[in-house]
Amino acid sequence: MLLASQIILILLIFITLWGFLPYRHWIFRAADFPRIQILILGIPACLWLLMHGTTTANRLLIGGALPCILWQLYMVLPYTPLWKKQVQNPQNDIADNRLSLILSNVLTPNPHHDALIALVREEQPDILLTVETDLVWEKALNELEKDYPYTVKIPKDNLYGMHLYSRLPLVNPQSAELLVADIPSIHTQVRLRNGAHIWLHCLHPMPPSPTEAEKSTTRDAELLLVGKMIRERGQPAIVFGDLNDVAWSKTTRTFRHISGLLDPRIGRYFINTYHVKIPFLRWALDHIFHSAGFTLVSYRRLRDIGSDHFPLYTELQYEPPHSEQRAEQQDIIPEADRTQLRDMHDTIASGHDEARRIEEQHTQNT
Repeated sequence: MLLASQIILILLIFITLWGFLPYRHWIFRAADFPRIQILILGIPACLWLLMHGTTTANRLLIGGALPCILWQLYMVLPYTPLWKKQVQNPQNDIADNRLSLILSNVLTPNPHHDALIALVREEQPDILLTVETDLVWEKALNELEKDYPYTVKIPKDNLYGMHLYSRLPLVNPQSAELLVADIPSIHTQVRLRNGAHIWLHCLHPMPPSPTEAEKSTTRDAELLLVGKMIRERGQPAIVFGDLNDVAWSKTTRTFRHISGLLDPRIGRYFINTYHVKIPFLRWALDHIFHSAGFTLVSYRRLRDIGSDHFPLYTELQYEPPHSEQRAEQQDIIPEADRTQLRDMHDTIASGHDEARRIEEQHTQNT
């Protein structure tokens, strides 16, 4: 047990410091993900050494590990009830102001189409967004259209297909490949039952991994591009999708400050949606962020549908200016500083360069 604790603390220190390196290659950005796992293993290992390791080497190891544990805690604690809520609960039930959404990364080869359809009929969301949907999934989901007449369909067999189904009218819906060819996104306004219009941005950027994008550059740039659009437009907005990133990453935090959007998990809990089959290696890849004009009615993970992601359910209530005033009074609306604005411009420029490189490489390979 002593040796195991020593190994765990060495790895904890290494991964924590590795994550500080300012490189976008997936080898470095992978360190952004396992903060919860690091704490689950690192805290008991540190306590064990404190009680049983009396040598100078062990004391030095503990001295190096403690700052790393504190840093990991600082990253994770906002997503617990120990933090101040960033999004408030509604004070009144206003049915016409409510909007419910389900996000589901279905996993393209997953044959359990009926499992998702049954879940949608059970939960009755206003909006369903599916990612990784191809033509097979599109045909299976066609039966939902009698209840969800407003649709945007982008079937693809490259794991980046995307389908949007809505009970509520979509105003001027558009699909776009913001950076990389064949990596789509959806941008539309939704007319709520009370007549209000809100922007909806649906994203599924490429993850940094050995089998997808070598770097996080295009993922980061796509998210910040949308944040810049929201900032410049200055209208109520929701961003949701499988962002292939974690909420505490530098990019996601910068995105929130650029866009001014709130994270309903802050002050509550994180919901780890991936990986379904590996409980210990789970983190939240599926996200929803929204303007301060919304309060949170419900936020929960739904049951397994045979994918590697759990579906995510969110219900919001739109009640400006009341909720916006509360957010301003509590000083919880994020604002970008000069460094973050500079990072945004640099990242977007790098994203366009990386997208051109990917396109040239694809052209050469074909």
